This record gives sequence, C-alpha cells and structure tokens, in this order.
Amino acid sequence: MDLDALLHHFFGTADLDTLDEGAIELGIERLGTAFGTEREPGRRFALWTLLHALGEAPDPATAFKDARERAAAEAYARAAGRAAQS
Repeated sequence: MDLDALLHHFFGTADLDTLDEGAIELGIERLGTAFGTEREPGRRFALWTLLHALGEAPDPATAFKDARERAAAEAYARAAGRAAQS
C-alpha cells in the first residue's frame, strides 16, 4: 500500500498539515472503519500502522487475533517508539 494513496483516500490529501481538526477526525474515523472491516491481513496491518502513526491504533492485543500478526504489530510499535525517541 502506498502511503500517499492511503492518506489521499482517507483524508482527501497527502498533506495532513493542510487539514483542520474536524477533517483529521473524519479521516481517522474512516480509517478506523476500514481497519475494522478489512479481512486481508497485509492490508489490515498497513491500516493499523497508519492508525498507529496517527496515535489512534487499538492495542495489538485487541486488534489482532492471530499471534503472528499481534507479534508483528507489537514489534512495529516498539520500533516506532524507539525511532521517535532518537
């Protein structure tokens, strides 16, 4: 999945800095709905990582029933946290 395409699809632009709070909230709501209904694991994980980047991702323990997907999400969250600190 292409990040710019995802942003454009859910937010109408690839530049979130141009949006007001209401537009961002609406985009996050759309993204959350897509995450909740997506069944293909790779696409679902991509949507979760975008939610995570926006600070709106559900906890991996509740978001992913499959142990491998959950472990991947936890590893991603740890790596993203380390990257944010450096």
